[in-house]
Amino acid sequence: MNTREIMALFDRYVIANYSRMPIAIVRGQGTRIWDAEGRCYLDFFPGWGVNGIGHCHPRVVAAIREQAGRLLHVANHFYMEPQGRLAELLSTRSFGGKCFFCNSGAEAVDGAVKLARLASGGRKYGIITMLNSFHGRTFCGVSATGQAKYQQGLGPLLPGFKHVPFNDLEAVRAAVDESTCAVLVEPVQGEGGVNIARPDFMRGLRQLCDERGLFLICDEVQTGVGRTGRWFGHQHFDIAPDIMTLAKALGGGVAIGGLVARPEVAQHLVPGTHASTFGGNPLACAAAIATIEAIEAEGLLENARRIGEHIGRRFAQFKQKFSFVRDGRTLGCMCGLELDRPGAGIVKRCLEKGLLVNCTHDTVIRLLPALTTTPAEVDEAMDIMERTLAEEE
Repeated sequence: MNTREIMALFDRYVIANYSRMPIAIVRGQGTRIWDAEGRCYLDFFPGWGVNGIGHCHPRVVAAIREQAGRLLHVANHFYMEPQGRLAELLSTRSFGGKCFFCNSGAEAVDGAVKLARLASGGRKYGIITMLNSFHGRTFCGVSATGQAKYQQGLGPLLPGFKHVPFNDLEAVRAAVDESTCAVLVEPVQGEGGVNIARPDFMRGLRQLCDERGLFLICDEVQTGVGRTGRWFGHQHFDIAPDIMTLAKALGGGVAIGGLVARPEVAQHLVPGTHASTFGGNPLACAAAIATIEAIEAEGLLENARRIGEHIGRRFAQFKQKFSFVRDGRTLGCMCGLELDRPGAGIVKRCLEKGLLVNCTHDTVIRLLPALTTTPAEVDEAMDIMERTLAEEE
């Protein structure tokens, strides 16, 4: 089918709740994708960060093929090796916690909120989150999110959430009351504009939570699994959360989410308190295991750091060259170029030149390149961006 035919199918049968680009993608490999007419695009925003090690990584494809011929799904009242192995890999690369698996980041956040309330013994329920945060599209996730545009028309929202300014420790401290059980924070706000937490803020949150008997929840749905050049974003700040949520890049392109919690916190998820029918299924876990193995075998954490430094240098040049560029922020493969104007037009013109990027928070061009991206591909993407930015002058 060609693009027009595929679009016609969507027009007739698919709910139009997404603003879709007029492109039908049929194939992906590494940092490239191809549309139905065979045109190739350089993808610097692969799957909203899901394809963290590129499209169709050979290790992930091989693991899926092998697992698909053995066992696709089994109920969670049985034991299964892939889920146990994946939990071990995540625990030993983070803070020694125990894992629960689901299917998405929003579900992981829901589980983390439930766990924090359960571990508080039913006496506390309040969660402090940050303005400009994003925690998913479920009612719990939307209620936790500190952006009004995601909540319009959905009230009443779930009670118990307070939103305070990001990187403002005193605002968090002032928001704590007798009902508070946890603080929920992204180490880097993705949807909020690629805002990077300050070290003193993250360390202060850890200290505050310890002092007041609160749980610190790090939403690592976007920052986890190597995205920032460390396994998890909180590791840049030499702290450990009590609960961490994961999804997006975890499955190398396959849907999987989860949370990791300190054992003494995790013990409060007992039978009957929480579940997920498809969570931790063998196929998704096999893909996630292969993803983690690929990151280690190919040195992709170090490569993510190099990519971020490379893009950061080009962003600095853009800031000097173009008066409308306000700032460039990078942490590994999580990059944002802030403008003094809306960026949707720049995204559209980059697409026309064969480069996929994203605009978030209206004025921030966001890039989430795969950890496998090469220096030549970075230069190719940055050259396209520079030509596009020049058209704004």
